[in-house]
Amino acid sequence: MTQRISVFGTARSREGDADYEEARLMGRLLAEAGYEVCTGGYRGAMEAVSRGAHEAGGHVVGITVEPWSGWLTPNQYLKEEIATANLFNRLERLVDCSVLVAMHGGAGTLAEVALAWNLMQLGDIQARALVLVGPAWRQLLDTFADTLIVNEQDMALLHYAETPAAVMAMLPTLLETPPQQGYRSNYPLIRG
Repeated sequence: MTQRISVFGTARSREGDADYEEARLMGRLLAEAGYEVCTGGYRGAMEAVSRGAHEAGGHVVGITVEPWSGWLTPNQYLKEEIATANLFNRLERLVDCSVLVAMHGGAGTLAEVALAWNLMQLGDIQARALVLVGPAWRQLLDTFADTLIVNEQDMALLHYAETPAAVMAMLPTLLETPPQQGYRSNYPLIRG
């Protein structure tokens, strides 16, 4: 069975931008390695990842939001579109994968990362890892660790890579890791 890798990223990057080209490379490398690639299905980094995977002959799945169809069009590089009822259903489908990768992004990408991270903490998804690409993620999440209630177990769920090539180098090891058991395995049952 083909492993699905979901990639998050900004909708704001455009062709020629460094972020766009890095996301395009990520998609190409994933497809060349035989992974199924899943994105949010729209423009920006989502389009770039889809395009790179498409150009490499990969299977590209876009998870879109049906009510947005009046103002937002899925990108042309999708082989398969899964239209969902709302943003929450979209996120639920995006995190249904083997590994999650987050490229450079804004508030939407941060929301996706935070949700995926929390679901991994709880053991509610089967994703084996969340890989954050680029230095901005480490800086942001180090600030989280310094200022919020985040423990070492939480931080251990995150993996950092500087480049798409570095993501590819770590994927085989990450895919051998069993899915996270989450907090349930560490907390006694509390009855009211």
